[in-house]
Parts: sequence; C-alpha cells; structure tokens
Amino acid sequence: MSERIGAVEMQQINNGMAATPARGVNWRKSRHSNSSGNCVELAELADGRIAVRNSRYPGGPVLTYTRAEMAAFIKDAKGGGFDA
Repeated sequence: MSERIGAVEMQQINNGMAATPARGVNWRKSRHSNSSGNCVELAELADGRIAVRNSRYPGGPVLTYTRAEMAAFIKDAKGGGFDA
C-alpha cells in the first residue's frame, strides 16, 4: 500500500507511527545537513523512544526506535558496518 505526499508516492511504513501523534516534539537534524533539504530528523518521544523522519516530508511516516536500537545503529555506522 502507498500514499501520495505532494508529488511523491511513498510506500506505507509499518514500523513506527503516523506523523500526527509526533506533533509537538522537538525535531532536530545534524548541523552538517545539506542545503537541499535531504535530511533525516530525530526527536525524543515522551516514552523515551527516538522518532526518525524524512525532513522533506514532515507529514509522512515516522519510524520509532528504542535508545538501544539507535545506539547499536550508530555504533555499526561508525564502525563501518554498513560499508559496501
């Protein structure tokens, strides 16, 4: 199943939640983000999970992860775990 957001058709995401419940959180993106707006934004939710969204589609899906999941992802990324 997919959803149209502006001119872009996005696949429905089952991990996470719709953007609506994440309103009112403090979204942040890296100061190293590029000016074209292709960025990932993060926010801490009230229950301690980390929400992740595409900054170009703030009304689109929001993926959610525990702090432990995010720590493992960052560790692997810094350690080259995703290098091709």
